[in-house]
Amino acid sequence: MTNKKKDQILGSRRFSNYWWAAITLIGGLSFFLVGISSYIKFNLLPFTNSIDIVFIPQGAAMVFYGILAISLSLFLWLTIFWNVGAGYNEFNNDSGIITIFRIGFPGKNRSLLLKYSVKDIQAIKIDIKDGITPKREMYLKTKDNREIPLTRVGQPIMLSEIEKQATELAKFLGVVLEGVD
Repeated sequence: MTNKKKDQILGSRRFSNYWWAAITLIGGLSFFLVGISSYIKFNLLPFTNSIDIVFIPQGAAMVFYGILAISLSLFLWLTIFWNVGAGYNEFNNDSGIITIFRIGFPGKNRSLLLKYSVKDIQAIKIDIKDGITPKREMYLKTKDNREIPLTRVGQPIMLSEIEKQATELAKFLGVVLEGVD
């Protein structure tokens, strides 16, 4: 039996992020080009008639919202390119060390590397909240009551899957499981 377990964490390179970055870019460029077309009185988008739009205030507002959307899209594309949030959780019973690694935004503190001793772990805790914004998260709970998140950010994991993962991890580390009724 292996005494080492490593879980990869998916970062920003998810389909939903590609989708929203592309849609925001297309919408932003469209708004920007319509606004500019109303200023120069020449259709930059062939499928619209934007020369009839008065530049002040409608055209200026279109340019403003276009720049805003393009900026948001650029932020999303950079987040995807840098793969913010990606990393891994490694549980090693041989060395008694738990390693949590995440990639952040570029800069001095781009990488987050946390190491804990298995002896300092009190429990594996799961937090489940249903409703409009469901939350299904798994935490590493230390003896000094700190809770370190282990699940990825994004869509909630299925209830059966998070319970299975938490149960297996608690068994693997030899700690209790909290939050399951």
